[in-house]
Order: sequence, then structure tokens, then C-alpha cells
Amino acid sequence: MDEFAPSVTGKIPACVCLVPHAGYVYSGHVAGAIYGAIQIPRRIILLGPRHYPAGAAMAINSAGSWRTPIGDAPVDAPLAEALKSACSGLREDEIAHLREHSLEVQLPFLQRIRPDFRFVPIALGTDRWPDLERLGLALAEVIAAQPEPVLLIASSDMNHYEPDDVTRVKDKLAIDRFLALDARGLYDVVRREGITMCGYAPAVSTLIAANKLGAERAKLIRYATSGDINGARDEVVGYAGIIVPQSSGGISPDSPSNQGDSS
Repeated sequence: MDEFAPSVTGKIPACVCLVPHAGYVYSGHVAGAIYGAIQIPRRIILLGPRHYPAGAAMAINSAGSWRTPIGDAPVDAPLAEALKSACSGLREDEIAHLREHSLEVQLPFLQRIRPDFRFVPIALGTDRWPDLERLGLALAEVIAAQPEPVLLIASSDMNHYEPDDVTRVKDKLAIDRFLALDARGLYDVVRREGITMCGYAPAVSTLIAANKLGAERAKLIRYATSGDINGARDEVVGYAGIIVPQSSGGISPDSPSNQGDSS
């Protein structure tokens, strides 16, 4: 069976997706391609980078709602509490979210497609492997215990402010590791090759979770750079939209947190 064959609803049931968070005029078509291709469950966990040096290194928000021009998006309090219990590094913190855009720009897409969704926002200001691994394993543990599907969304742009041809080469290195479901390989190649993928930490944690949840493959749905929009190729930002379908299996307690060769 083709993992990417449309379901009866015409949408792919996904466990993880990678979505950009730049201005809609630049990356909205990439994000829209992802949201238009997948089934959006009622419960969602959003992970993004903390672009500003303020707030907790692993910041979660577990109550209330976030307001957009479309309306209020409620936080999934029970799911957030379960995550805090499973991962001691998560800290309740509003400061880290106050100026951060990487999560909030995803909400209008979700509000239009699945108005009854609830979500848990997590902003990461750490890129230490032990932190990312602990979080990824906790995400898998909590998701596996839920009675209904939970979608993990990693919010990230790709390489920043280099020529278009350089950015495409660097981005392919990172994308190839993501497509291989190789969490450690993604972590290593970003750091080794100087790929300025701002949300690689969230991407790594979601890949660790995907592996524990039995993910088998991933697919690049759309890739673009800002140069495709404004024609300026000297300094661009890359955008990738990737889907990891749900597995027909379940959580595998003994499975590794990364796959593939990290070299």
C-alpha cells in the first residue's frame, strides 16, 4: 500500500509535519501545501524555535487560548499537563512565547481547516542533544497513550541569507536527513555544515518521536526559497514542507531514537 495514497477523505493521516513560518507572502504556499494535504486531527502539538533570548529553554503554555484575527485557539490543557509530567525539562513560561512568531503563524491555517482543534505550544531555546532526545521520547510516550490521534508540527524555515544556489545545496543536506527519519543525522549535518535552519531543534525532537511511534517514511511535499517569490537570489531563505505519515503499528519501546548514518 502506498503510504502517501489519499485516504477516504482524500487527505494523508500524518504523525509529523515540517512547516515553515516566514511571512505568508514568502512561505505561505509551502505551508498551505502541507495543511491542504494532511488530515488535521483535533489535537495538535506545535514545536518551534525561540528566536529571542528570553524565557525558559523549553517553554510550554498549558492553559488559556491564543488569539488570532480569526478567533481564539484553545490550549489543550490535559495534553500539556501530560507532557510536563513526562518531560521534566518543560517549564510553564509565557515570556518565551510573548514575541515568538514561529508557532502563532501556524494557527490561522489550522483554524480555517479544523476550527475545533486544540493545541499545545512548545518553544525551544536549547539545541542540546540530551534535551531534544528527552523531549522527543516524552512526546512519543504521551502521544502513544492518547485515545485519539495527535499531530506533531515542527515549525522551521531552512537556510538563511545566503545565495540561492548555496541555500539549495545546504537545504538538501538537511532535507535528506529528515526524509531518512534520521534525527541524529539532521542534528549533526546542520551543525557541521553551518546550515542556519532556525527550527532544527524542534525538527529533531519530532523525528525522535516519529521513530518511537513507528514511522517508516517521509515525503517532501514542496520546497521553495524567498527568491522564487521576489526574484532576489543573492540572499534567500529556504522553505520545506515535509509529511511523515502515521504508522499502522504503534510505539516501539526498544526502538532507537534515530535511524540512518549520521556521517
